Amino acid sequence: MSVRGGITTGTVTMHPVLARHNEQRQKSMQLRLADVITAFAGSMTFVYIHIAWFAIWIGFHLEKYPFGLLTMIVSLEAIFLSTFVLISQNRADEKRQELANDEWRLVKVEERQNEELLTVSKQILELTQQVHQLVRREPPRVS
Repeated sequence: MSVRGGITTGTVTMHPVLARHNEQRQKSMQLRLADVITAFAGSMTFVYIHIAWFAIWIGFHLEKYPFGLLTMIVSLEAIFLSTFVLISQNRADEKRQELANDEWRLVKVEERQNEELLTVSKQILELTQQVHQLVRREPPRVS
């Protein structure tokens, strides 16, 4: 698939539909914040911070076993993170839908062009057949 009028950043060309989608998302503070949180929550830094946090919490006995407060904090965090995962999936779905819509528009344009080409080809065929008929009717020329 060729990219039509894409935006090039370094060596990667972004599809123009995705570029417009990103521009629209950047206009919303909530969506920008969700993107930052989702990117951070999906990183190894996030994992390392949690490993350190749990080790400190348990290692320094900030709370006695069975760690009720830690469990509540982690549960609340899980609720919010699952929400951000859903937001991220919605964003991916929006991107796929934008690309699908753009491809559908392109298919419709190409279909219209193909119909025009078929019409022109039929006209050329008819004209060619008429020329052949005229050439066959004409008596041979003597020079």
